[in-house]
Amino acid sequence: YLSPSLGLKFADVPNGLAAISKVPGLGWSQWFIFCGLVDFGLYRSDPDRAPGDYANGGILGVPNASGPMSDEEGRKKKLNSELANGRL
Repeated sequence: YLSPSLGLKFADVPNGLAAISKVPGLGWSQWFIFCGLVDFGLYRSDPDRAPGDYANGGILGVPNASGPMSDEEGRKKKLNSELANGRL
């Protein structure tokens, strides 16, 4: 169910832009709150660090409490492979 209280199933939601009007308002507000918390809480920009290098980001930005990679050469290699594959 997309919304059990409203009896709204995922199968009831149409494809494309028509789906925007079918999702309950609280569902959209959950997305905005979540994105805001991630953007302004977890991934805070630090001018002393390289762009995209967040203190809470973990290895390659995955927030798993691993911290930034200590091996700088290994980090560059992994970032370059991600860029070459078009994932960053």
